[in-house]
Amino acid sequence: MRGFVPFACGCASNIRVDFLIVTTQTKFGVGLVQMAVSPNPQENLARAIAKIEEAGRNGAQVVCLPELFQSQYFCQREDTANFDLAEAVPGPTTEALGRVAQKARVVVVAPLFERRAAGVYHNTAAIMDADGKIAGVYRKMHIPDDPAYYEKFYFTPGDLGFRAFATQAGKIATLICWDQWYPEGARLAALNGACILFYPTAIGWHPSEKESNGAAQRDSWRTVQRGHAIANGIYVAAVNRVGHEIPVAGGDGLEFWGGSFLCDPQGVVIAEASTDREEILYGTVDLAHLEDVRRNWPFLRDRRIDAYHGIEQRFLDDKP
Repeated sequence: MRGFVPFACGCASNIRVDFLIVTTQTKFGVGLVQMAVSPNPQENLARAIAKIEEAGRNGAQVVCLPELFQSQYFCQREDTANFDLAEAVPGPTTEALGRVAQKARVVVVAPLFERRAAGVYHNTAAIMDADGKIAGVYRKMHIPDDPAYYEKFYFTPGDLGFRAFATQAGKIATLICWDQWYPEGARLAALNGACILFYPTAIGWHPSEKESNGAAQRDSWRTVQRGHAIANGIYVAAVNRVGHEIPVAGGDGLEFWGGSFLCDPQGVVIAEASTDREEILYGTVDLAHLEDVRRNWPFLRDRRIDAYHGIEQRFLDDKP
């Protein structure tokens, strides 16, 4: 028998049994769109569409955009007028991205500001399949509240859980930005069968802290996500924006550090973007490699699922 059949992670494939020959897709290309964002949402959407089309022409079968790509990072301040940036899912943006996904024959991970109802808004990622239809929706579960990252003012915590979505390329998962610091979310995405976990992101430096803490902050961000790849035996893609965004009201703003990257199930960085330029980062998800890594590092096999009681608690007191 020739060919490798990737049972573990559900890669989409066409399988033809011809005597003892099995053929199947065991690899797919990804494109990570690292972009700067202007104050004009329609301009940002048009530029994102152009980049999706470019990535598709260059062989990407899954394309991921950065967090909240349609607008500059409005969470730097609390302003109710910013709720006007939100839209329904499905809605105009998913319709536009669905058309380009179908035309380019690519899967698109599209992070959006979702208006669910009056007063209920989410930081959301819609997964547009290569046929233009929505394959799934993820709502950001962990919501930060830090200086210049006032997301709790805008976003209701997600309520759809940590899922994986079957697409024409393969079974994928997405979390969003602040989720990347939590191993539980990555674990559950992997247990649901994802072979790659996307982290669309808007993360950067406070300019006043860059010199003293910038290198350590960025290294921590990179390291924790590589750890999720290793612990779960999956590919991980972080997709950030670039540029120095200063609110209309003034202030130091945020300097987004780019550095989008793709790492394999051993945490090896396959491709990494610059800290200050727009670019599309390309890489390949190889399910045969994933299978080999999991056979040699069987972390999922050796989990003590009988001994993790308490993990669902906020904090455990010192009790025997």
